[in-house]
Amino acid sequence: MTVTTDVEDLLREHAPQVLSTLVRLHGGFDTCEDAVQEALLAAAVQWPEEGLPANPRGWLTTVASRRWTELWRNDAARRRRERAVAALTGPESGPVSAVDDTLTLLMLCCHPALTRVSQVALTLRAVGGLSTAEIARAFLVPESTVAQRISRAKQRIRTSGAEFRMPAPEDRPARVAAVMEVLYLIFNEGYTASSGPALNRIELTAEAIRLTRQLHEHLPDDPEVTGLLALMLLTDARRPARTGPDGALIPLAEQDRSRWDGRAIAEGVALITRTLASAPVGPYQVQAAIAAVHDEAPRAEDTDWPQILGLYNLLRRIAPGPMVALNRIVAVAMVDGPGAALAELTAAQADPVLAGNHRVHAVRAHLLDLLGDRAEARRYYLLAAQATLSVPEQRFLRLRATQRT
Repeated sequence: MTVTTDVEDLLREHAPQVLSTLVRLHGGFDTCEDAVQEALLAAAVQWPEEGLPANPRGWLTTVASRRWTELWRNDAARRRRERAVAALTGPESGPVSAVDDTLTLLMLCCHPALTRVSQVALTLRAVGGLSTAEIARAFLVPESTVAQRISRAKQRIRTSGAEFRMPAPEDRPARVAAVMEVLYLIFNEGYTASSGPALNRIELTAEAIRLTRQLHEHLPDDPEVTGLLALMLLTDARRPARTGPDGALIPLAEQDRSRWDGRAIAEGVALITRTLASAPVGPYQVQAAIAAVHDEAPRAEDTDWPQILGLYNLLRRIAPGPMVALNRIVAVAMVDGPGAALAELTAAQADPVLAGNHRVHAVRAHLLDLLGDRAEARRYYLLAAQATLSVPEQRFLRLRATQRT
């Protein structure tokens, strides 16, 4: 591992802890976040040349605190605060609090006053340690758009009067649910990018898993947090086999399962097995159980589809939704046949959310393929290809259509 990689890893690890410390001590999320970003930039420049400090987190905290003091002194609004700010004498000048406020920071970034896209952007910036440019590249939007989202999010937090503290006990379940949803969205966008030339955005899946691990460390007895971590591990374990050397998409049934990450599968299976045996079942746990059934099958033909259908039936009861309905239809086809699945697909299309969705066309094409109607299958594969912005998915669907001529 090179020094540059060491620096990147350390900055990403310590950024949320340093930001949490500053916000807890001083308040004012936006000023603290600006100060931390400048400290990270200073470290990125100095550490590779001068070597890593003995206490990286202390160094970052000291430099960020100095910068916060400068910003505070230069802010006319803050001049009205009559309190002294002690000058810090050096990068190793004092002990750094061992308190880890990462969970509180996650809760703040997922404040209900923010839109979901703002929550995602702020979480990746403040807790994930990604730069504005990295977030922009990951979501294929202009850097200025991400900067505006983050700026508006910080302003909304300030005007809403949100404080850097854990929510009241009665509000925590809803806030934890929001945090999990944000991490789930980040992971999904990384695992199957909604647009662009790459199927995977590894920087997003890696961050989602890392942050979910942190959440699990803080809430080890929360069954849904455990389920979410298991789901990510079991899903991401297949990533090495999802694309060919040219980046082409390889469907689950055709993947070389020897390339799956066995360690991630073992960890995910252990997590979901333990929580299912001891806690009420929730949506993330059920999804993780479905992923585990897929991952434990040595070959595609060994997949226990009746069990998967039973799990989707359970998921439909506790967390119904259009994507759940669509995925369940694939399981229906494997258990009851493509004809029964087509009938359910026609009914499911009444949901406006699925209108024009490329996955509906792709599933219909697959079902028609199974029925032997190659001409209609080809037509729907092409419709699906036209409806998606993902280049690998477009290539895969067009290839499927070509093979049906």
